[in-house]
Amino acid sequence: MPRESYDCDVLVVGSGAGGLASAVCAAHRGLKTLVVEKEPVFGGTTARSGGWMWVPNNAPAKRAGIEDSVEKAKTYLKHETGPHFDEARVDAFLEAGPKAVDFFEQDTCLQFDLGPTFADYHPKAPGGMDAGRSIVARPFDGRELGDEIKRLRPPLSEITFLGMMIGSGKELLHFFNVTRSPVSAFYVGKLFIRFLRDMAFYGRPMRLMNGNALVGRLAKSCFDKGVPIWTRAAVRQLIRNGDGAITGALVDTVKGTVEVRAAKGVVLAAGGFPQDPVRRKEMFGHANSGHEHASPAPPGNTGDGLRLGESVGAGIEKDLPNAAAWVPISRPLRRDGTLGTFPHFVDRSKPGVIAITRSGRRFCNEADSYHDFGQSLTKRTAEEGGEICAFFVCDHRVLRKYGLGHVKPAPVPIGRHIRTGYLFRGETPEALAAEIGADPKQFAETIRAYNEHARNGEDPEFGRGTTAYNRSLGDPEHQPNPCVAPLEQGPYYAVKVVVGDLGTFAGLKCNENAQVLGATGEPIPGLYAAGNDAASLMGGNYPGGGITLGPAITFGYIAARHMSGANA
Repeated sequence: MPRESYDCDVLVVGSGAGGLASAVCAAHRGLKTLVVEKEPVFGGTTARSGGWMWVPNNAPAKRAGIEDSVEKAKTYLKHETGPHFDEARVDAFLEAGPKAVDFFEQDTCLQFDLGPTFADYHPKAPGGMDAGRSIVARPFDGRELGDEIKRLRPPLSEITFLGMMIGSGKELLHFFNVTRSPVSAFYVGKLFIRFLRDMAFYGRPMRLMNGNALVGRLAKSCFDKGVPIWTRAAVRQLIRNGDGAITGALVDTVKGTVEVRAAKGVVLAAGGFPQDPVRRKEMFGHANSGHEHASPAPPGNTGDGLRLGESVGAGIEKDLPNAAAWVPISRPLRRDGTLGTFPHFVDRSKPGVIAITRSGRRFCNEADSYHDFGQSLTKRTAEEGGEICAFFVCDHRVLRKYGLGHVKPAPVPIGRHIRTGYLFRGETPEALAAEIGADPKQFAETIRAYNEHARNGEDPEFGRGTTAYNRSLGDPEHQPNPCVAPLEQGPYYAVKVVVGDLGTFAGLKCNENAQVLGATGEPIPGLYAAGNDAASLMGGNYPGGGITLGPAITFGYIAARHMSGANA
């Protein structure tokens, strides 16, 4: 019985930002395009993410009057990537990034908003900026997707509130101030009423935010341009012709295996390997067996793109200083008995929140980037020995004002989190230390020494609040330092965190055209990569908010441009 076949110009493997951007751009250039996704829903890790994209010289920043330049951005990336600076790829990214943003805004459903106070993560470094390079997809009404909304991956439940997606900036402040400001209470009340209406009529929120909005807008653009997205469709094998070029793939669907013939090429955009314990064991220093790791990535992100590339001779970039983007993760107990994954983005910067290891000592500026925090945690615990973990600590006033991890601010009850063991509590610092297995005497001394300076808004030990990035996630109403306050009002609370990831950096070696390179460094004809299947442009470091998704949509744009034979 002959195998079913499907002819197209471009086959895209994976449905996150990199894959969908590749598909939209290819279809716009007149190429018949197909997206295949092995999971029953589309969106990948992007749909669960904050959705920020780091693109220097972007149009929203220019409209806001922010001055940037290619030279300045290149200086910053050269500093941040160090010995792993890839000039050809960096130049391609800085040239195409603004063009990609312009294309999406002018010719697709994807529209962007600027993070006006969203600084580079090392804004004091050469070429760094206090704002202007991070953009996010504008909120999107999911009803525009019609029935396809049912196939959109929902957001990570741990970073929603009662199922509502919450934006950043002023919107987040309204949620923090809901019990203290009539304006905030009215704002949140309107959102909650809309949420209840959506749940009653559609069974899910229709006000899509952040990564969900990014995927929703890209998917709508795909459908508008005639691009089908096959779900439950796993790529089994790439197909090569006699000259060694990739000409398609065998795709296992619910109706059987389909031979997809792709005249122009195949784009691997399957999301890297955050859920592959074999590669984690090989490349994550804190995961000795490959299983000591928590990731908010979907379960399907098991390294398919890398394996497919290796099967046709692709090279893998393995010598980066960090194989993934690290983030502190806590593990709240879900009501079904499974452990959730809560990435700590915001609470690290709030005044009155500090982090300690079991030694009872602080080990870093908690308000620095999550990637920097993860590196510092791994280094300090290696020096001290024992479990690779830390504890975020605060007092009662701070817990009820800002929350901590998955624990929400007042008036949301905290009892369940204490009963399940997610939230630790002690009447005194020494009592809390006993609960979490930390050194009581040293922890009490850490609190005393920290408070002495924190009462004046100072942190001479680590310098919290001294950069624009620190301050952007603090409490602007808390002065003189939006990131520093003493811990004085018992009882005291703690949440345990471990090292997790926001995506992998190690990946397929690629050139400036997004072409996958073979073992000899030559492009494999017809094979491209975008998103986390491609080795990180950032050299294993994390320069700013959105340094995975910004290059993902940009190199998706570049791949489509190259396959179409165009120069711009």
